[in-house]
Amino acid sequence: MRVTLPPQSRVVKRFLPRSLLGRSLLIILAPLVLVLAIALQIYYGSHLVLISRRFASSVAGEVALLSDLWERSPSPAARAHLLNLAWQQFELRIDATSAAVLPAERKPFFVGPVARALDEALASQLSEPYSLDWRTDPQSVLISVRVPNGVLSFAVPRKRLYPGTILVFVVWLVGSSALLFTIAALFMRNQVRAIRRLAVAAEAFGKGRDAEPIHPEGAAEVRAAAIAFNRMQARITRFVAQRTEMLAGVSHDLRTPLTRLRLGLAVLPVSEAAKAEVADMEADVAEMERMIAGYLAFARGEGAEAARPTDLDALLADVAERARRGFPAIDYESKGPAIVALRPDAMTRAITNLVDNATRQARHVVLAILKRDEATVEIAVDDDGPGIAPEQHETMFRPFASGTGGTGLGLAITRDIVHAHGGEVTLETSPMGGLRARIALPV
Repeated sequence: MRVTLPPQSRVVKRFLPRSLLGRSLLIILAPLVLVLAIALQIYYGSHLVLISRRFASSVAGEVALLSDLWERSPSPAARAHLLNLAWQQFELRIDATSAAVLPAERKPFFVGPVARALDEALASQLSEPYSLDWRTDPQSVLISVRVPNGVLSFAVPRKRLYPGTILVFVVWLVGSSALLFTIAALFMRNQVRAIRRLAVAAEAFGKGRDAEPIHPEGAAEVRAAAIAFNRMQARITRFVAQRTEMLAGVSHDLRTPLTRLRLGLAVLPVSEAAKAEVADMEADVAEMERMIAGYLAFARGEGAEAARPTDLDALLADVAERARRGFPAIDYESKGPAIVALRPDAMTRAITNLVDNATRQARHVVLAILKRDEATVEIAVDDDGPGIAPEQHETMFRPFASGTGGTGLGLAITRDIVHAHGGEVTLETSPMGGLRARIALPV
């Protein structure tokens, strides 16, 4: 039963990391970000708002007091003393102008709790119009207050409005979170590395490459999987070796009587009338030997050969040259050297099977490398024969399902060999009008 995900789940799945490491780090990062958000919300929602209101109320009270004293001290000497007192006691610089209007309001780029608290405190403690400038001076906030004879501008140091612990708190919170995430990422990478090595070893073993037993490492579950893989690899290798030895003995036992028959027929004195019958018998013996070789090759699966870097271009050229001895109308289209890790004898047999099938039914055959990139190389065998109906393409890969007059094992052997290399073989309609056999191999 196929389960269909709702559209929301498909959208979420599309943006999730695909790798185990990425998803593990996301599992760590999501709660960490949530904790940071809650901590900052609590800080901004309670502590910072409370401290900002106290600082803003103090500054607003000083501004209101100095504005009132300025109006009550009309003499230049009194006002000079007031300016000096404001700087010494409150660290406020006062600039008096005779301007008739207040400067334009310039709000901060980010209106936080500090800006809101100062605006609210000034509104509650000043009876005169005022304006705030947060942008002109990076070190101070300019508060302009309308007085009867002009405008008073107060330069308030920003350090008097912002609590000094805010930077320490943010640095500590972000720094500790980054440190914890880095430690978790390093730990998870070591855990995932063991799984990646297991996957690489399994892929190499599946392609028939010689793979040494992997060293168990990581978490207990990963170590158990590595140990199980090593045991499985040893059992399969032992089974293949035993089966190969048994099939070698069966091959010898079956071919020995056939060889005696062939020799007996060769030395048997026959009359001219019986020569035709003897020739038919020799042909039958040769056919039996060919069928036995095909059955044994199918059962053996070419599993004993080790993979090694091979020039696929040279291999295909050699297959085409051999086929040309009995079928001259075969062409090979080369695209230059292509080094691929494979079992050369097994791959030669697989491609030869496809070429032999094509030459039995066609007048012209083309062997070519269709595509080659960093990940895949594709090989095609095209012919101009009668072809095969598309609905029968998959059936032709079954053992003994012959569509070309042979034993019916050629395509089955080819698929086994290609699958052992981690590739795929398919049948298609050829641009030449007949059948195309396509092999896709990983590089």
